[in-house]
Amino acid sequence: MFRIFYLTLVVMLLSCSNKPAGNPSATTSPEVKKTEAAVPSPTPEFNADSAYSYVQRQVDFGPRVPNSAAHKACGDFLAQELERFGAKVYQQNMTVTAYDNTPLEARNVVGAFRPEAKQRILLFAHWDSRPYADHDPNPTQHKTAIDGADDGASGVGVLLEIARQIGLKAPNVGIDIIFFDAEDYGTPEFIDDYKPNTWCLGSQFWAKKPHVADYTAEFGILLDMVGAKGATFYKEYTSMRYAARYVDLVWNTARKLGYGKFFVNADGGAITDDHQYVIEGRGIPCLDIIHFNPHQDSGFAPYWHTTNDTMENIDRETLKAVGQTVLEVIYNR
Repeated sequence: MFRIFYLTLVVMLLSCSNKPAGNPSATTSPEVKKTEAAVPSPTPEFNADSAYSYVQRQVDFGPRVPNSAAHKACGDFLAQELERFGAKVYQQNMTVTAYDNTPLEARNVVGAFRPEAKQRILLFAHWDSRPYADHDPNPTQHKTAIDGADDGASGVGVLLEIARQIGLKAPNVGIDIIFFDAEDYGTPEFIDDYKPNTWCLGSQFWAKKPHVADYTAEFGILLDMVGAKGATFYKEYTSMRYAARYVDLVWNTARKLGYGKFFVNADGGAITDDHQYVIEGRGIPCLDIIHFNPHQDSGFAPYWHTTNDTMENIDRETLKAVGQTVLEVIYNR
């Protein structure tokens, strides 16, 4: 993920325009309600060691940059794991265009659990890693691809463990897990001519051409940078604008489980991320669980978009807090 715009700036920009951002049909979040006659299921225990190993496995492939051998191998692995857990797997192979007009061979990997169920919850993360360490303190590293242990692999690792648990005992709703590609190939800092909409290319593609026709879900949860020690997850602005009820559901659930130190009950800035394009393109209210600290200059961790985004930053306690919270939401909401 790349940029954050603080709430004050967003409010100023919105006040200068009569046209609201996003899909007008998604501006009002629907009521949070139980499925009729649904009986809550006991929530499985999220295994942080398993999630950690999934993060490590991705990093072991090397930087998952489109057009690379590591990228292809990791994509195959993700599809195989979802299939192994019993999901109906869809793979969207696509050629998307990078900020510099480079054609990128990209792939969205989708795992549908209980695809026949009408009530569905969407869980998603990006699985590619940044081709540039453009925030590295060493300028000679700016064109070096990063491991992306937290920025990419952590969210995927949590979702793979959730998929494993669903395979063992399914919840009472249909679950779709999407690993979006080409999220992190946006215009780098060393390019003067910044181009909008060069990030989140996989989710932009899917929003226009979902894996099944007329796809919809009650709501969606995006996981991005959810593995760092001491991570803090503030209530992201776009999430609150379009999915406030679900943000409150997730944050309240986390607090009840004892994870309030991670899920901070305070507003954060607006972040351009995959959830934005799902909201705009499909009208699905979505929220972004993303590590953010408003007291830091960039809002993100010091290793963000540097060569230091490695396994040393990944913490099992954080993975557990996020994974157990999401499991509780989808099994007992």
